[in-house]
Amino acid sequence: MFDADALPPLREIVGRFEIAAQKSLGQHFLFDLNLTRRIVAGSGDLSGINVIEVGAGPGGLTRALLESNARHVYAIERDPRAVAALRDLAQAAGGRLTVIEADALNTDAASLTPHPRRVVANLPYNVGTQLLINWLVDAESYLGFTLMFQKEVAERIVAAPGGKSYGRLSVLARWLAETRTLFDIPASAFVPPPNVTSTVIDMTVRIAPLAPARRQDLETVTRAAFGQRRKMLRRSLSAVGGADLLAEAGVPEDARAEELSVEQFCAIARAMQARGLAG
Repeated sequence: MFDADALPPLREIVGRFEIAAQKSLGQHFLFDLNLTRRIVAGSGDLSGINVIEVGAGPGGLTRALLESNARHVYAIERDPRAVAALRDLAQAAGGRLTVIEADALNTDAASLTPHPRRVVANLPYNVGTQLLINWLVDAESYLGFTLMFQKEVAERIVAAPGGKSYGRLSVLARWLAETRTLFDIPASAFVPPPNVTSTVIDMTVRIAPLAPARRQDLETVTRAAFGQRRKMLRRSLSAVGGADLLAEAGVPEDARAEELSVEQFCAIARAMQARGLAG
């Protein structure tokens, strides 16, 4: 059984491998094993699941994942200093840790790991949103995601209709997954501390999207609608059909983007497809 408490402290590992946090890599290390264990607990039962961790750094969250009942942990890390530390950790992991030296933005994580798979990660702030969007393109390849973002981004992902945080990312996330907020982590918990509070969220991928729609059509509709979110939809969607399109979808033309449910956006996307408009 893997015992993280039996390993050298993370601060010692950081010193040994000279892993000073680099701003260009969005690095903020989490040393508190109680917090990393809490993140893993938020992922639910990991029995038989292959876990992908992105931006593993010196291995704080990696240690907690290895303590879980996950089948295998795949740590993707681009910093060669952290890769060396992780490979050292792999020697104590009993064959359950694979270290992949790569840039996650340019890596097809699903192709590197067998089913079933789940992503659990403290994402670098500067690329976290793009990583999630990349994974959602292939959402059916994952069981879900337990991820840490800066609080503002997390609020946008889980936002419900009617709030100021509700936007394109909210619609895409809710369309493909059930989303929920787990807990906040203060800046003081990190080394070095960021300028923002962090939030851990959990996303369980739906067996099927919330409502039928082509992804490209949904993206076109939400881009136009939220691009002019203060305007009524008949104005913001004028380039793709305006009032006539909304009537076909059964959506009030005087509604605004933040008022619409995911299902209503999907109805507009289907109406656009039926009209033969390119998404």
